Amino acid sequence: MASDLATHYLDEARRQMRGHKRAGEGAMAQLKDAEFFVTLDPESNSVAILIKHLAGNMRSRFTDFLTSDGEKPDRLRDREFEVNGAITRADVMRWWEEGWAIVLGAVETLKPEDVMRTVTIRGESHTVLQAINRQIAHYAAHVGQIVFLAKHLRSSEWKTLTIPRGKSEEFKMVTPKTSRS
Repeated sequence: MASDLATHYLDEARRQMRGHKRAGEGAMAQLKDAEFFVTLDPESNSVAILIKHLAGNMRSRFTDFLTSDGEKPDRLRDREFEVNGAITRADVMRWWEEGWAIVLGAVETLKPEDVMRTVTIRGESHTVLQAINRQIAHYAAHVGQIVFLAKHLRSSEWKTLTIPRGKSEEFKMVTPKTSRS
């Protein structure tokens, strides 16, 4: 029974992570190159900065996930919030893909018996379940910011990633689908 729950949990964690990746990509696909670097005010982050931060976090947390502290000594977190004029959309997308490859690669290798193992993040003990939940929440927050920025920047040209405004009743009439992976 516990193994079944752990298997279900890992499947669901993978599904949610892939969903966050897909949502971010749906938003970024709508942006013009220059819009990756727009900030709404001096204290805001651009899409490029959010992705640089996510990629740094992903590399740190999920490299040697089960065996080393999730805050790697070579991570320079403050620099994740700096982007210079030489950075391109291709650089940003490379960071995105590299970060997700590390996360999904690490999570894919986990087995049900790993869910209650202990890992460390910034010297603090977490179960694998807690560590993954922490990251899912973190990634969801930043992907939400990416979607918000893209929607704001594209304005009337925005193509919704979910049910379009005013179409909820039509959606209810469609045959229910099984959960997406």
